[in-house]
Amino acid sequence: MLIHIMTRLAFLLLTVGQKVEAELITGLETGTDMKLLHISDLHIGKRVNEFSMVEDQKYILDRIIEIAKQEQADGVMIAGDIYDKSVPSAEAVQIFDRFLTGFARLGIKVFAVSGNHDSAERIAFGAQLMKGRGVYLSPVYDGNIEKITLSDEYGALNIYLLPFIKPAMVRHVLDREQKTAGSQFRSGREQAEEGGQLETGREQAEGDSQTGGGREQAEEGGQLETGREQAEGDGCSGSSRKAWQESNLPESYQEAVKLAVERMKVDGTKRNVLVAHQFVTGAGRCESEEVVVGGLDNVDAEVFQAFDYVALGHIHSPQWVGRETVRYCGTPLKYSFSEAEQEKSVTVVELGEKGGVELRTIPLTPLHDMRKISGTYMEVTARSFYQDINREDYVQVTLTDEEDIPDGLKKLRIIYPNLMRLVYDNHRTRQNRELGAVQDMEQKSELELFGEFYAQQNNQPMSAEQTAFVRGLIEGIKVM
Repeated sequence: MLIHIMTRLAFLLLTVGQKVEAELITGLETGTDMKLLHISDLHIGKRVNEFSMVEDQKYILDRIIEIAKQEQADGVMIAGDIYDKSVPSAEAVQIFDRFLTGFARLGIKVFAVSGNHDSAERIAFGAQLMKGRGVYLSPVYDGNIEKITLSDEYGALNIYLLPFIKPAMVRHVLDREQKTAGSQFRSGREQAEEGGQLETGREQAEGDSQTGGGREQAEEGGQLETGREQAEGDGCSGSSRKAWQESNLPESYQEAVKLAVERMKVDGTKRNVLVAHQFVTGAGRCESEEVVVGGLDNVDAEVFQAFDYVALGHIHSPQWVGRETVRYCGTPLKYSFSEAEQEKSVTVVELGEKGGVELRTIPLTPLHDMRKISGTYMEVTARSFYQDINREDYVQVTLTDEEDIPDGLKKLRIIYPNLMRLVYDNHRTRQNRELGAVQDMEQKSELELFGEFYAQQNNQPMSAEQTAFVRGLIEGIKVM
């Protein structure tokens, strides 16, 4: 079923609109800046507190298409987590099919990368077909990032699509390249040996044993070592070469992403945009995001210095990190009550001449908002309390009654049909929270407690170097 849907998607994209060149896209409207929309973390197919968000997602994706049309956008950047699961449902795939087809019919290009929730292989399906219709999907990471070049009155604008990567992915690519290079070299040596070329230096050097000085001349000229150096990799032994290779393999997310960016060979004289899905150090998180213990997935914003704009996904709250042009646009919908007070939006990126980037946001109004209400049972069920709010919104109710209300969830859903969560805030629950906090604290090490304190004060976890330094201090204090 999924293969059928994806094949249909590729076919639709091939048959709608005008043909676009895959590498160099020209003919964009001149006289205006290049205008791109930045969205991310669609999480199509997601359920929140067991409520399906499918209808809300259909609604908001239609709204994004309308915004793109009204803004006369040249393209839309989707920075990962297109689906909520790596194996999306047929319905989720159909929704994304409909979304992409909407842009294709308007002649608006799409630049999308896979996120940590996505299957890179599934996102890449049909990518070669779709790029002919102006829909560019990141391939599975193989060490090479293909750039898409747009052109306007200011010249070329390069867009790079970097799918979500882990250190293991980059190590696998490098290891494979090293093995391939070794295999090719061995093959070349074998051919040289068969043709007798490898012995040429030795034969010339040794020649007739009666000449005697031939070998000395060859050694001085380096001819005798030519075959050996080629075979051993400039004189490196197999063990030392392996050690060098392993020492240059990335161990952290920082090293992996930095290496991936370096391999792009970005031309700093051109305008460059990166679409990526990583966690940049300093970004604030929400409850609805996956968290890597210890902040091991951190990447410094300086890694992206070569780009005029970095369209990021992964963090659900709209924010910039390091500089205004390294930006998370946030999710188009609220996926946790920690986001209840946020205003979701689409980020509009306008790129003029080199260095000229203007940003603005367009608010998104959802089909159902997500809100938190609080009070006693009698207060939140009074008509005067709820008559001016949309009772169809997704709601978390916090009751302040000292006693639990029998069948409280069922009773409250008569008034608030989309009640997602019922919690109590009273003397008993506060006491339980305090007790739980004390017990939790007692189970943590001094390093963990200091790490949490540091993160609260600085809005980012300690680096590996800082952690090692603090660990040393703590151990030193203990032995005093």
